[in-house]
Amino acid sequence: MSWLNEVVWDDQGLVPAIAQDAKTGEVLMFAWMNREALEKTLATGQAVYWSRSRRKIWYKGEESGHTQKVVEIRADCDRDVILLKIEQIGGIACHTGRRSCFFHRLEGGTWVEAEPVLKDPTEIYK
Repeated sequence: MSWLNEVVWDDQGLVPAIAQDAKTGEVLMFAWMNREALEKTLATGQAVYWSRSRRKIWYKGEESGHTQKVVEIRADCDRDVILLKIEQIGGIACHTGRRSCFFHRLEGGTWVEAEPVLKDPTEIYK
């Protein structure tokens, strides 16, 4: 597939991927994709990533049920970053039970938790 060959993959065969709420523009999470993950994302319409820690394909929400319906796939000007415009099913993108993974805010030289936990992670991951 020629469109996959136009993506600039790093030396590990990965590309950074940002998940953004398609309606609000809020950045919900960052992850990595390999060729297979990007291919499966296009084919299924659901966000699929590469888990570096588990070294395997990761279907977002496979354990939590918090899937991401892909509305649009974009690449940046250099085609070395993927942007997924998504609908976050269940309203939680982060494994900590928050809407967004970007919940730490720097205030006066200290990181503070600026977003509430919507659901206890122990209730999400059993």
